[in-house]
Amino acid sequence: MNKRLMLTLLMVGIMNANREYLFSSESVTEGHPDKVCDQISDRVLDALLEQDAYSRVGCETLAAKGEVVVTGEITSNGTIDIEKIVRQTLKDIGYTNKDFGVSFDTCSVHVSLSTQSPDIARGVDVREDHEEGAGDQGLMFGYACKETPELMPLPISLAHKLTQRLAEVRKTGQLSWVRPDGKSQVTVRYVDGKPQDITAVVISTQHDPSISHEEIIKEIKKYVIQPICGEYLTNNTQYFINPTGMFVRGGPEADAGLTGRKIIVDTYGGMGRHGGGCFSGKDPSKVDRSAAYMARHIAKNIVAADLADRCEVQLAYSIGVAEPVSIYVNCFGTAKIDEKKIEQAVRKVFALKPADIISYLDLRRPIYAKTAAYGHFGREDQDFSWEKTNKIDELKKNVF
Repeated sequence: MNKRLMLTLLMVGIMNANREYLFSSESVTEGHPDKVCDQISDRVLDALLEQDAYSRVGCETLAAKGEVVVTGEITSNGTIDIEKIVRQTLKDIGYTNKDFGVSFDTCSVHVSLSTQSPDIARGVDVREDHEEGAGDQGLMFGYACKETPELMPLPISLAHKLTQRLAEVRKTGQLSWVRPDGKSQVTVRYVDGKPQDITAVVISTQHDPSISHEEIIKEIKKYVIQPICGEYLTNNTQYFINPTGMFVRGGPEADAGLTGRKIIVDTYGGMGRHGGGCFSGKDPSKVDRSAAYMARHIAKNIVAADLADRCEVQLAYSIGVAEPVSIYVNCFGTAKIDEKKIEQAVRKVFALKPADIISYLDLRRPIYAKTAAYGHFGREDQDFSWEKTNKIDELKKNVF
């Protein structure tokens, strides 16, 4: 290599090392209209899995203007009261007064369900001449990085913790004026790919009309933002708290909600790619959900094994076919060994047929309602089997 080329590469390296940029991620509370729908769809799924572990469920929910519509395709031996599930979900979230945007006891509930298409079912059903195939075609991504103890990107991790905190201060009565609907957004400054501090925090929370905007700003800073983001806040951090000045009208009255409309909130906050398929309301035969959980599991184990500081895994499937059509590992230049070796180890260590994923992660359990708010990844919960880092030793054994 000549000296001029070496000098050029060195300068590029120095420039990249000192590169500074901002990255933002958002989250929404459990009372956000879209999240209300995700929770209803997943509670329907859980109720059916409790009675029939092999239920096929594709449940979609719409909430708007005092109405909730539950539709989709369900094939199950279970029998459930969907209207009861809808009302209990709204009550648990905190929609107990029509002034909040909807009330669990007065809203209308419409149910329109059919069975799974036989054309789809024949690709999934196990027969003598056919093993269980993917419930649809598609591509799924999993991601992990060393920015937080849970191996998640810092912006989405903080954004989720802020919305969880909003729910906590509301439900405990610490901030009794907070109502169910709300959002957060966190902007983190990175240098050389590593998070340094927070440059902006956005909180929009539905509230009682009697409280002033000044009080909202003061109490949200003190009781919500500071406890969650304190170590990353600086004198230059900007705060945007209910920036329009008023957020009284909220919930499904203010904005229609739909299942599956918060797929970036559900995953990595935009850090890493997304295959486009949502999770909620889908049983694990749908690889949109199960393979995305597996891709996260693989990426997290790769990072936990210190094979890379950052990792994204893509899996892709064809409807009715068991084996994935592709497996891709990208470590964004942080791999400690050849990425090809990591990819080969993934193929050896992890069984990736849909039936194998379902069995390995034990996905035929009624565990999904709690995934439907505050993210499907980076959560400390024993039921979130895809968050376990139990394949570190096997991965290391197969790459060295």
